[in-house]
Amino acid sequence: MHQIQAACPGPVSRREFLRVGALGLGGITVADLLRMRASAGETHSASDTSVIFVWLPGGPPHMDMYDMKPEAPTDYRGAFRPIHTNVSGLDLCELMPLHAKMADKFSIVRSIAHEFADHGGGHKRFLTGRIPKTPVDTVNDNPMAGGIIAKCREDRMVGVPNYVNLADGGREGVDVFAYGSAYLGPSYVPFAVPGDPTAPTFKVPNIAPLQEVTGRLDDRLALLSGFDRMKRAADSGLMNSMDQFNKRALDLLTRDKARQAFDLSKEPEELRQRYGKHAWGSRMLMARRLVEAGSSFVTVLMENPYQSGVPALKQGVYNWDSHAVNCHIWDDLNVRLPIYDQAVTALIEDLYNRGLDKRVLLVVTGEFGRTPRVENSAGSQTGVKQPGRDHWPQAMSMLLSGGGLRMGQVIGSTNSRGEHPKDCPMTPNDLWATVYQHMGIDPERTFPDYQGRPMPILPFGKPIRGLS
Repeated sequence: MHQIQAACPGPVSRREFLRVGALGLGGITVADLLRMRASAGETHSASDTSVIFVWLPGGPPHMDMYDMKPEAPTDYRGAFRPIHTNVSGLDLCELMPLHAKMADKFSIVRSIAHEFADHGGGHKRFLTGRIPKTPVDTVNDNPMAGGIIAKCREDRMVGVPNYVNLADGGREGVDVFAYGSAYLGPSYVPFAVPGDPTAPTFKVPNIAPLQEVTGRLDDRLALLSGFDRMKRAADSGLMNSMDQFNKRALDLLTRDKARQAFDLSKEPEELRQRYGKHAWGSRMLMARRLVEAGSSFVTVLMENPYQSGVPALKQGVYNWDSHAVNCHIWDDLNVRLPIYDQAVTALIEDLYNRGLDKRVLLVVTGEFGRTPRVENSAGSQTGVKQPGRDHWPQAMSMLLSGGGLRMGQVIGSTNSRGEHPKDCPMTPNDLWATVYQHMGIDPERTFPDYQGRPMPILPFGKPIRGLS
């Protein structure tokens, strides 16, 4: 049994932007991205570290997962009991028994908070490390951290996309969850891979340009035919007529490394079963394959558990927004948390087994927590009174694993009712300072905003103490 450790003592033109934005992410070819990045100026980083960022939109309930309060009043503590883990003093929800077996391989941060209770404001505040201009909507006025990393790593050409977003179909747009790159320009949005990887019809649509924009690369290559036809064209001598950007783009799109990184059939069936042959587990496995191949930043969306054969629950909700009007929170978590438990722990286990735990940092979080006090009201789908929790940015929990950091500990705490930080209060900026430190990125480095003013990568925040 491990003992818990004491922790934490204390630019493109506006016209170009709108033109590309109107096309949508799927319409931007890799060659377009390379051209825009070159025109914006090259930056360099020699580090081979990576981040897998698992996003739980809607706000996961901290008091029903990683910060349970069994001694709190009944209308606070919820329906589930805490269980012990293999780290003494680190207890968590009984619906996550696989977490309990490997708590020495992750750390829980319980004392991050901010002031934006709307989903839009919360997404922007959390994902950018800046105070948003408006407390609502998800159109960024500052770059998402993943875009910052893409900018700082834009010189990396390792045969796989450097910045990837694995999401549900229809949820991959940069403005769905404040993933926008703002003044950095559209070159620094993620390479989107939407859909359920377990579905028979699943494919990686952004590997080839859309039909309406193929002419931008070279009509003679007929790229819509897919990888094989592209490779035949590349061998035909037509490469000589392309500029350097098209050559680099085609190299990325046709190289076996890129093809194989997205191919889950390369994995043993036993490992695929360990992750879970559902959307969440398969995305996590794909993320591991991508960072192992060299991707720098991979976002994994865990939003709707009711897919891949999981029956829809009338009293459930598609994301983590567990208001009573949206769902019966205990019934929904009874379905959601076992799937989550399986996928997250499989990834942690796999990273350690493959020796990636020093190079890859895993972060699992949403934009805020849920109200410590349970509310009851009629559900919009059920028409009956049911329990739920509302938005609560004043306290939240998150999981970190790997990155060469100290695992098997709890960082910070909340008060006895889970309402606000008690020990070691922090903001999302402290998380991003930790991420940038892992990536070898100077958070004081600046990039010009729309007016040409130098904007630091992170205006404030320090790496989380106790993790290093």
